[in-house]
Amino acid sequence: MFERISIHDKSVLIKACSILEMGGIIAYPTDTIYGLGCDALNDHAIQKLNSIKQRKGPMSVLCSDIETGLSWMDLPDHEKINAEEKMRAATTIIVPIKDKIVSKLIMGERNSLGIRIPDHNFCINLANNYSSPITTTSVNRSGQNPHTNPDEIQIEFSNEIALCIDDGIIKGRGSAIYKFNNGNWEVLR
Repeated sequence: MFERISIHDKSVLIKACSILEMGGIIAYPTDTIYGLGCDALNDHAIQKLNSIKQRKGPMSVLCSDIETGLSWMDLPDHEKINAEEKMRAATTIIVPIKDKIVSKLIMGERNSLGIRIPDHNFCINLANNYSSPITTTSVNRSGQNPHTNPDEIQIEFSNEIALCIDDGIIKGRGSAIYKFNNGNWEVLR
């Protein structure tokens, strides 16, 4: 059953975490656009999210802070310094990570994962209060433009997601993406 709740509702964080724990999908605001999230260790939830997106493949996760992100990475220390410099608002970095951080279903080649620290208090609080990493992928079907309006999200996805956290219309665009590949940092977007 679908629910739409204001970002200012005192129970928003508890409701979001509860839905994630039950394997549900949520739509939530970030500093750039709305994201779709599920428990990044729950294969069933990830398969459901892939079905909603009409695609398969790598996905990024929310991260609450730089220290946590660095602890997930399987990089030499000197490359972690470069990664730390790139981990800022409106940026996703794709790096090799250690085993058992997330499901293999959302990892890319060579055990890579997109890591994102949004400059949005709700995202930081959600990542801090949930026991596993949470996926972050744009709210859209593959090949379509991301939704930035909660009304549109409700119209298109209310039969497929459990919760939309309403923070109004977000006039942003997707994050910049850096990928660590064979010792080099590539700009993907």
